[in-house]
Amino acid sequence: MGIRAVRILLDTHVWLWSQEVPDEFGADARKTILEENNKLFVSSISALEIARLAWGERLTLKVQLRTWIAETLNWLKAETLPVTDEVAVTAYELPGEFHRDPADRILVATAVVHQLTLMTADSRILGYPHVLTCNARG
Repeated sequence: MGIRAVRILLDTHVWLWSQEVPDEFGADARKTILEENNKLFVSSISALEIARLAWGERLTLKVQLRTWIAETLNWLKAETLPVTDEVAVTAYELPGEFHRDPADRILVATAVVHQLTLMTADSRILGYPHVLTCNARG
């Protein structure tokens, strides 16, 4: 029997770490990302967040943003998931208590809608019991 593939949504900072500061990952998280059987995804909201950081000069990339996105998606073999109507509505129908950050709500909703495990180091998301998570520092 082969290894069961895991479908993982990368949080924005995890996507950045994968290319810019890979030492931030824990050993298990690094193995998870590099495991060829696993399927990786990023949300288009993460591209927006990275674009905002680059535009606001809070993030400096070595190449043009469009090139960085294309090359990193290719390197990760990751698929981009759009913010659909279903994801948008789910983001504000999340059960229980969840904080107000719209990008985090969209990431969690994307994981829920697409039945993905969300890899993050965000303690607020890791502590939210209504989404499958994987600790990026683990």
